[in-house]
Amino acid sequence: MADTPTVLFVCVHNAGRSQMAAGYLRALGGDRVEVLSAGSAPKDAINPVAVEAMAEEGIDIAGNSPKVLTTEAVLESDVVITMGCGDACPVFPGKRYEDWELDDPAGQGIDAVRPIRDEIRRRIEGLLAELLPVGRN
Repeated sequence: MADTPTVLFVCVHNAGRSQMAAGYLRALGGDRVEVLSAGSAPKDAINPVAVEAMAEEGIDIAGNSPKVLTTEAVLESDVVITMGCGDACPVFPGKRYEDWELDDPAGQGIDAVRPIRDEIRRRIEGLLAELLPVGRN
């Protein structure tokens, strides 16, 4: 059986973009992918509009809570996807890094968050296609 890739999503507050990305990857990747998310300066709670936007897709992220970014989380990840956290993310050799430029949903209404959510989904689907090619056993 193939190893399960681990993906870490990092944004500053771990309250919006990274939580939505983690929610999609868990929903679409199932047990074929390990999913982590963290923030360089995590908020106390997830953005309620992000929760609402994901609920529209049938994905419940309401029970998640923002976590602080640790070196250990980066070390145990195969792919690290950053979303506007800049230099706060530690870089280690041998890891795959991607930076997804996405608008910050903080303080935005649902109409502004939906397109961010949809762009995250599109990128997650592309990531899954790379991590889990069809026919890989």
